Amino acid sequence: MGLDLRKLEHLVAVAEEGGFTRAAARLHLSQQALSTSVRSLEREVGVPLLRRDAGGVTALPAGQALIDDARVLHGVARSALHRARRIGRGGTEVLRIGHTPAVTSDEVTALVHTALAGVPGLHTDVHQHYPPRLAEDLLGGDIDLGLCRGMRPERGLTRTTLAQDRLAVAVAADHHLAGRDHVQLAELAGERLVVWGDPGRSGYTDLLLAHCRQAGFEPDYLRNPIQGTPPVTAVIATNHVALVTAPPGPAAGGRTQVVELRPAVFAPLHALWPAHTTGDVRDAFLAATGG
Repeated sequence: MGLDLRKLEHLVAVAEEGGFTRAAARLHLSQQALSTSVRSLEREVGVPLLRRDAGGVTALPAGQALIDDARVLHGVARSALHRARRIGRGGTEVLRIGHTPAVTSDEVTALVHTALAGVPGLHTDVHQHYPPRLAEDLLGGDIDLGLCRGMRPERGLTRTTLAQDRLAVAVAADHHLAGRDHVQLAELAGERLVVWGDPGRSGYTDLLLAHCRQAGFEPDYLRNPIQGTPPVTAVIATNHVALVTAPPGPAAGGRTQVVELRPAVFAPLHALWPAHTTGDVRDAFLAATGG
C-alpha cells in the first residue's frame, strides 16, 4: 500500500494548526473535505492518528511518528521534483547552500573555491540561516546542503565532518589580552564568554562550553544580543571574549584582536543534507571539500 502525500500534508496541517478549522483555511479546503481526507488516512494506516476533543486536536503517538516521517517524505519529494525539472529543462544545476552564523561567509567562500578545483563550472546559491531554519529548509527541499558547527542532525538529515578548524580568542582591541602572542584556554576563567545560542539548544554553544570545562573551569557566558553578525564582531566595545575560527591578528577593521590558543583547540565544520536524496553536484562538492 502506498501513502498519499496529499493526505499526509493534510494530517501535518491539522496537527500544526491544532484543529480542522485553521488547517482547512490554510489548505484552502472545506472542513468536511479535510476531515474526510484525514479519516481516510486513518483507515488506510489502520490505527487512530489524532485525538479529537473540545480543546482541539493533538497527535497520538502513531500520528506523531507518521507526521515526523511525512515531513521528511515531502522534502524528498520536493527535491526529486526540483531535480527532474532541472534535468528536463536542460538547465544548469545550482547547489543551494545554507550556513549558520558559526560558519562565516569567508569560510564558505573558501570552501566553494576549494570545490571549484574538483567541480569545474560549479554554480552555487549561498545564504545564511539560523540553525532551526537551516534544518527546516533542508528537510523541506529548499536547500541542498547545510554548513554548521556542532548542529545535531534532525530526523531525515545526514551529517559529515568536513574539517576540524582551530579555535582562537577574539577580544576588543583594548582588552588586556589583546597584546598577547597566545593564551591558554584555562586563562579565560573569570572572563565572560560570548556565545551564539542557548546551552541545550545550540550544539555549537554546548561544544564551546564543554571545551572550557575540559580546561578546568565553569565558563561565565552571555548570549550575543546581536545575532547574525560575524563572530569576531561580538566583542566590539566590550570586555568579553569569544571563541572564533578566524586567524590570529587584527579583525573587524582593527576594532578586535584575535589571539592564538595554545595548546590547540578545535571546532568541527559539519555538512548536513537530506538523507535518501540524490545529488551529483552535492556529492562532488562534499568529495572535493573533505566530506
